Amino acid sequence: MSGKRHFLVAGPGAAPPAPSAPPERWLQAFADGQWSTWATLQATLRAGDTVWVPVTLPGWEARVRELAQQRRDVAVVVLSPVPHDDEGLRALNAGARGYVHLLAVPAMLREVEHVVRHGGLWAGPELVQRLLAAARTVLAHAPAAARSVADLSVLSEREAQVARAVAAGKSNREVAEQLFISERTVKAHLGQVFAKLGVRDRVQLALLLTDGQPATEPKALP
Repeated sequence: MSGKRHFLVAGPGAAPPAPSAPPERWLQAFADGQWSTWATLQATLRAGDTVWVPVTLPGWEARVRELAQQRRDVAVVVLSPVPHDDEGLRALNAGARGYVHLLAVPAMLREVEHVVRHGGLWAGPELVQRLLAAARTVLAHAPAAARSVADLSVLSEREAQVARAVAAGKSNREVAEQLFISERTVKAHLGQVFAKLGVRDRVQLALLLTDGQPATEPKALP
């Protein structure tokens, strides 16, 4: 993971391991990850870093907003011991690119990091649906000429099936169960979908496929 740096923010004056954060799973995901207090973080950051902020950090929302405004070249992910939509919306509104469970498994933490580092947005399926509902309201009042049509002809039949399921708000596991394939296969197809359609995350994909316009049919599998 050369060149990728991760900082987990501890509370003021806390010495690692701090009781407010999950060092074991987080360090399993990012073996070279570093602890940092807010005071020392500012002088340490460089472009491309990822900062993980637990909601147990006093004033976390203001901290995230400050960091997002001052360092647009740094990705911020908020960690919560009890994730819920309202808190997630607050995190995203403050400028976080990701919102995930404090005790997420290492594989998920690495996936979150991959998404946000490439400019995407990570949030739970329920929160994504709320964001989509708000976006659809805006799109409904937008001029038809401003809307884009998703050209699914660039996708294989299976990729299009995955794209539609994800756009409907299903998780990778739910898509796998629906299509009788593995989660690993879903993830691989989704990566191809993002690349071919030029989107960075599930929210952008869902907006592209649910703008009220008919989507071009995908090509058939050979």
